[in-house]
Amino acid sequence: MSERRAFYHDGMRALQDRFDGRRVADGLAAHRRRYDFWDDDRVMIENAPFFFIATSYGDYVDCSMRSGMPGFVKIVAPGTIEFPEYDGNSMYRTLGNISRNPSVGLLFVKFDGKTTRIRINGHATILDDSETLARHHAAKLVVRVECEMFSNCPRAVHDLEGGRLSAYLPHPGYDPPAPEWKSRDYIKDILPAGDPHRPIGG
Repeated sequence: MSERRAFYHDGMRALQDRFDGRRVADGLAAHRRRYDFWDDDRVMIENAPFFFIATSYGDYVDCSMRSGMPGFVKIVAPGTIEFPEYDGNSMYRTLGNISRNPSVGLLFVKFDGKTTRIRINGHATILDDSETLARHHAAKLVVRVECEMFSNCPRAVHDLEGGRLSAYLPHPGYDPPAPEWKSRDYIKDILPAGDPHRPIGG
């Protein structure tokens, strides 16, 4: 991204401190935040048939979905993607917000039981030059996003293809298992006080 800001603001920090989560938050930021694509990121992004995008400008907040044939999202440079804007409903809520505020949030997720998702905070630019448009079939405009990526726990993602809800969600009479990430070397000993999965004496 053109300017790399702090990963957490004071509102996030206040809640981290309230629930003793600052150590975990910093550990996840140090190990999971990135500005270029991991191999798994490339596979998921370049084969995605859809993703979700959030934009805002002042009091105007919008969340939408972008869909296309797999391959419609293209990785064009380190940490940079493009996607086409096709013919739509003429409201231009997403693009209108981007034209005033380039900060965007993207979510790529697979609902197939493999619990995969990528969250992207990005800086978006709207392009309409002929060279860029030529890379994207049927595009009216193209959005390019410089990405700050992070992967976090996908335990709440349901297996919609298999018709199964996530086994990690609590409900009365059921204690869900610990997610894998809580056992990682850089996390397991710094879990918040009171976390049932924190090692004894940790």
